[in-house]
Amino acid sequence: MMKRGIASVSDVYDDMEQDEEVGGVSLFPDHIELIITGVEREPKQRYRYLISFGEHVLSIHEDVMIKYRMIKGNVFWKHELEEIVLANEKQQAYVQGLKYLERKARTRKEISIRLQQKGAKHNVIEEVLVRLTQEGLLNDAMYAEQWTEQRIMSQRKGKAWVRQELRQKGIDKSLISEALDSVSAEQEYNSALTIGRKKWNQTKGEGLEKKRKTGSYLMRRGFSGDQVRRVLQQMVQEDDLQDSDEDDVMFD
Repeated sequence: MMKRGIASVSDVYDDMEQDEEVGGVSLFPDHIELIITGVEREPKQRYRYLISFGEHVLSIHEDVMIKYRMIKGNVFWKHELEEIVLANEKQQAYVQGLKYLERKARTRKEISIRLQQKGAKHNVIEEVLVRLTQEGLLNDAMYAEQWTEQRIMSQRKGKAWVRQELRQKGIDKSLISEALDSVSAEQEYNSALTIGRKKWNQTKGEGLEKKRKTGSYLMRRGFSGDQVRRVLQQMVQEDDLQDSDEDDVMFD
């Protein structure tokens, strides 16, 4: 679901971790030129390098290192390194977002929570969300639509169930409504009928008991009262039973 356009990130960033820069740029001296005295690959960290400024060291992602031409002998000021460290944090958070998206699609809320757990700052997370959205890798509207179709048509859940799931995933209410509207009442009914018929045939007892247990089962799966009544009426017809007033049936 929604995996198109996402390359395999694990091959590139498999061992990357969101480590803070060694020592921290805050410890660097002010108002003097800072010369890079060494550049070496960080042990056990693919695509990360240790950039030495004498006794001070920064751990920088390769993309950031190349962008800012951090090679031996080049000179930087502390305020420039602060900018680089921020860029490094954004790149780390972006890669973590890609890794989280690699196995399946996620919502904005899910990505945000993941990056918070990894220690990313709020402003960094917001920029990453914008970037992933612009690249087409993060799309809550598409996510909601595909999730709704899959849950109702394949897993036979009702719209009430799906609505609650999407709310928990942080999808905007308007997007949830649009996604649920994309599945017709008849499509939802057919899903309810499929699992309702199965439950009905598995239930022992008289007609009233079968109606009570089947109706309760469908309600728990998020189908509306109207949908449940339609299914029960169909089951009664198929079994050629004498129907009773649906209002007298108490669901568990």
